[in-house]
Amino acid sequence: MGKIREMAGWTADDINKKEQNSGEKSAKPASEGIRRTAEQTEWQRKEYLLFDLDGTLTDPKIGITTCVQYALKAFGIEEPDLDKLEPFIGPPLQQSFMEFYNFSEEQAAQAVEKYRERFAEEGIFENEVYRGIPQMLKALKNRGIHLAVASSKPTVYVERILEHFRIRQYFEVVVGSELDGTRTRKQEVVLEALRKLFPAGSIPKNKIYMIGDRKFDVEGAKAFGIESVGVSFGYGSIQELMEAHADYSVRSVEELKGFLMLGFEDIRKDLTPFQKVWILLFHFVIFMAVRGLVKNLILVFLGSRGVEVLTPDQAALIGMVSNLAGGAAIFKGACKIIRRTIQDMYLTHLTYEPKKNYALLALSCAGLSLGSMMLISLSGLAGASETFAKVSAAQGSVSLGLAILCFVLVSPAAEELLFRGIFYGYLRKFMDIRTAVILSAILFGVFHGNMVQAVYATAMGYLIAYAYEYFGSFKIPILMHAGMNLLMLLLNVSGLEKTFFYSWPVCGILLLAGSAALFFLARKKRVL
Repeated sequence: MGKIREMAGWTADDINKKEQNSGEKSAKPASEGIRRTAEQTEWQRKEYLLFDLDGTLTDPKIGITTCVQYALKAFGIEEPDLDKLEPFIGPPLQQSFMEFYNFSEEQAAQAVEKYRERFAEEGIFENEVYRGIPQMLKALKNRGIHLAVASSKPTVYVERILEHFRIRQYFEVVVGSELDGTRTRKQEVVLEALRKLFPAGSIPKNKIYMIGDRKFDVEGAKAFGIESVGVSFGYGSIQELMEAHADYSVRSVEELKGFLMLGFEDIRKDLTPFQKVWILLFHFVIFMAVRGLVKNLILVFLGSRGVEVLTPDQAALIGMVSNLAGGAAIFKGACKIIRRTIQDMYLTHLTYEPKKNYALLALSCAGLSLGSMMLISLSGLAGASETFAKVSAAQGSVSLGLAILCFVLVSPAAEELLFRGIFYGYLRKFMDIRTAVILSAILFGVFHGNMVQAVYATAMGYLIAYAYEYFGSFKIPILMHAGMNLLMLLLNVSGLEKTFFYSWPVCGILLLAGSAALFFLARKKRVL
């Protein structure tokens, strides 16, 4: 760090101290995974992007490897296979000659001179921009995102390459190494880029990404506590990016664009508030209309056959068929929104969650749902609603097998298609995630039609939407909803309400255990 300190007067340590003094959170080092590797990394929309050049914006293989080949030939080394020279793409040249061919420092400096002899005239343009990069840069720039280049290649070459490919206009800052051999380490390059982006010295580290294809780009980001995005379409392998602890990894330019644009998308801004509300309600209207129509048709048919009073099992079957019909009516629209939502979540959440996180979710779901049901019963709230009492009695009268089919398998799937699939997936595109979770939970509560179920369903709806956002899988809401209904069903048929189990101490223990599990889960990754 001595050289950096002499060069700029401020270092990674200085930046870290500034951040600690301002109370900002530092980015945590990653430990495992591919898509996102840091369990405790908090994803935030980034407004400043530092790009590596070679292997990230452009494919320089032919130019770099032929120039390395040319330099080696000057030392009597013949290397006909250009693929073997790919490791020279990314790191400082002098370091690479010393590492891969055991050159002395003096020999490596001479080899760099020979390399540049050919590169300045021919190799610099034996290069091509990755498909989709210009369009991505334009889209990012149009959203007001600040772009910079931080490359180990000499600045004069970086500038010429960017001008040649007509993408220079997208970058506010372009920083590379110096021809005299200074500022070749990635940390030094990143430092200079940050210094130029933020001349006042206040670095909003939680709003910056360093994007590159090699471990050196990740290390340069980590030196200053900023998050890194590894691109595996360049010349660094997934394994290299994992071992360097990149915070994120993407596989294509298209995926990189989608990731960097999160939070900046144009979301039908031309729509009026009424149109947005109507789009939201359209599927609800379809669901309720089809469900009601099927239910009435069945009742009319049964009435024509002389059936005037329904048994609990018949009522449950009619409800199940009606829910199936309502779910089928919105299935196609729900799948479209779910796919879009999962794609967004896929880029900002861990691909492989530790098993202990699923265990914590299960404990939280069981503890909070059981505890809440017990609280409603012990507090006397259940008896205050005649509607709830009728619903509970009717469900308790259905045969167990049929009840499991109706209330545990069919109803949760149909309702989740509507509330988490459509409502939540739609709302999170128009507003911040926290507000979308709360609003979708309230709508879920109101849907149940009585005060007792509304309170319980709102609380559980919040938990289900939170878990959906946390784990990024639509299976989670369905399984949670089914599990909660199963617990409620088992309580109704088990007679536990008349035993010591239904008591304030047990209620408190369940709520405490569920809350503690949710707390520890939230500590691992913040999603709201």
